[in-house]
Amino acid sequence: QVRLVESGGGLVQAGGSLRLSCAASGRASSSYVMGWFRQAPGKEREFVAAISWSGGVTYYADSVKGRFTISRDNTKNTIYLQMNSLKPEDTAVYYCAASQMIFTTSSLSDYSYWGQGTQVTVSS
Repeated sequence: QVRLVESGGGLVQAGGSLRLSCAASGRASSSYVMGWFRQAPGKEREFVAAISWSGGVTYYADSVKGRFTISRDNTKNTIYLQMNSLKPEDTAVYYCAASQMIFTTSSLSDYSYWGQGTQVTVSS
């Protein structure tokens, strides 16, 4: 059974930090690439960051470069998103996703499996 479970969301003040986790199991754990997306109220889902299981190659959206860090623990089949210097515009539901692509990709359509999401709210 494919399963991606996010955790770590919450309420934080602007400038603060949060770390999101995504535990993968089933077929999703065999995916080549894992990524984080987010969806703010009234907006479309957008790419945040991606990482390859082998090599740990990362790719970030311009909006989060220098502030967010994606990482993975292969032994735990878990990926993380360390979010620093959070801004109110980072407020969104954050989704973990798995892709069968060989290289890190920002395209939503390249991701086959999705978690249920975790809410991140940044207050000003």
